[in-house]
Amino acid sequence: MKMNPLGRTGIMVSDLCLGTMTFSTQTPAEDAHRQIDMALDHGVNFVDTAEMYPTNPLSKDTAGNTEKVIGDWIETSGRRNEVVLATKHAGEGYMGIREGAPISAATIVETVEGNLRRLKTDYIDLYQFHWPNRGSYMFRQNWTFDPTKQNKDEALANMGECLVELQKLVDQGKIRAFGLSNESAWGTAQWLRISEERELPRVASIQNEYSLLCRLYDTDLAELGHNEDVGLMAFSPLATGFLTGKYQGDAMPEASRMTFGEKMGGRNTARVRPAAAAYLEIAKLHGIDPVHMALAFCTSRPFVATAIFGATTLQQLTHILEGRDVVLGDEVLADIDQTHRAHPMPF
Repeated sequence: MKMNPLGRTGIMVSDLCLGTMTFSTQTPAEDAHRQIDMALDHGVNFVDTAEMYPTNPLSKDTAGNTEKVIGDWIETSGRRNEVVLATKHAGEGYMGIREGAPISAATIVETVEGNLRRLKTDYIDLYQFHWPNRGSYMFRQNWTFDPTKQNKDEALANMGECLVELQKLVDQGKIRAFGLSNESAWGTAQWLRISEERELPRVASIQNEYSLLCRLYDTDLAELGHNEDVGLMAFSPLATGFLTGKYQGDAMPEASRMTFGEKMGGRNTARVRPAAAAYLEIAKLHGIDPVHMALAFCTSRPFVATAIFGATTLQQLTHILEGRDVVLGDEVLADIDQTHRAHPMPF
């Protein structure tokens, strides 16, 4: 499997990353442990989680359970040194953790200690801020995004204070690298500027949604990521299942993500199935499995460090791993480009 640098950290990560947000709910702990072992055995060395997981459903009562499942695997497997482990600090607005408190210097140490305790590890390879305090245009908020309500001075001061606390954790060996999630080009640029001016932890990655159906990253963030060595960790590369074809014709498979929320985080629009159908037709035309095509598209993009996939079952994981070395030819990419122009941002 292809390996890519994680920013300027010296850490190398596989271009596919095992996402874990179903662990402990849709995916029982025993199966989750098998998934991690299977992924490692097939060349995946990167596992991503968050303190607020599991999702589907998202609940205050279950927050942290995914990290606990991974922690039990770390304790029993003896394979911690084979994994690049990423987790996240939840922030403002999610009342299930710290009653919706924003990410701040005051919350970081307590949060990291909780992450480490649940994960049963002494260090976290990549520590990410799940979303910016000032808000984000991710998750369909791009349609009404209004940055004029932001307090620039407050945001910049917070960034500096947070980086100082992160540096202490780096010095203690508890964090190896720092990343962002659901961030913008301006926000990422400011984190970079402050870290370089003050010699504090530098942004290594940004975890934003990216797929054939969601390509907000292609312009300003792609330019920033390329020129500043900030790799994209593309989440939802299968567009929450729409690119697999399983939801075509208004189908709703039992225990699928749609059964937990029919709107699919705002992705279930009138335009999404026709767009998905166009990509499914490309896969059929070229004799490529649509799951493999969708993932290979993401990993082919020069600004992508890794594509984070989720597999509810071992069968799904096996299917995904079978396509880990698929490379798309020029004709396929040309058809994808034409389809993107015909179906831009369908949700």
